[in-house]
Amino acid sequence: MLLEHYRDPLGWQEEGVVELGTGDATAIAEVVAGLPDLRVRSFDISAPSIEQARANISARGVADRYTVELGDFFDQADSAAGPRVATVISNPPYIPAPDRDILMPELWGGVFGNDLVLQLLKSDYDNVITAVPSYSDPEITVRTAEDHGYRVANFLAMGLDFGPYSSEPKVLEHIRRLCAAGHGWVGDDEYMVAVALFTRNPDIRGDRADQLLRALQLPA
Repeated sequence: MLLEHYRDPLGWQEEGVVELGTGDATAIAEVVAGLPDLRVRSFDISAPSIEQARANISARGVADRYTVELGDFFDQADSAAGPRVATVISNPPYIPAPDRDILMPELWGGVFGNDLVLQLLKSDYDNVITAVPSYSDPEITVRTAEDHGYRVANFLAMGLDFGPYSSEPKVLEHIRRLCAAGHGWVGDDEYMVAVALFTRNPDIRGDRADQLLRALQLPA
C-alpha cells in the first residue's frame, strides 16, 4: 500500500528497489505480483532462506522482477553498475535478546532489537520502508531517523500475538525488562508492529513520527 500510494515520488517504477533480508520472500513476492512495474533486488545472509525464497518467487511467477542474492546487504547492495536506487525495503530481524543464542539466531536484532534498522537509516537511502516493532526501542529508531534527516511520511500498524520465537522464555523476559525500562511496549501476550515510510524526499509531505509512536503504544 505504501509503495502504491507513493509510486510517483518514490520513483520505483523506473529504478526498482533494494531489499535488506529476504526471508522466505512470500510477502514481497505477493507485492511484486500485485505491482507489475516493481523490480526488487534482495539480499540475505542465510543460504537456506535464499533457497526457499527463490522457490517461492518462482512459484508466484515473478522471478524476472524479484531477484535474490546471497550476501551482506551493506556490502553488496550498491555494488552493481549504474545509479544508486532511492528506496530500500526491509522486514529485518528485530527480536531483542542479550545475545544471539536464541531459538532462531537469524531473527536476532541486537540487544534492543533495532540494530539493523539503525544501520539502514545511516546508509544514506532517500527512502526507507521498514518494520518498526513496539518492543524494539522504536523511539530511538524514530529519533535516529530524525537525526539523519528523515520524516515518517506514513505508516500502517497492527497488533500481533507473540509467536514461538518472541515468546521463548529468555527472549520474553528480556523484552519485558526492556519495556519496563521505557524502551518499548508489550501487552500480556501481544505487541504492535508498524511498516513505516521514512523519507528525505521533499516531494513527499508530512511527518507522522508522533502518530507512529502513539500507534505503537508509546508516548510521543
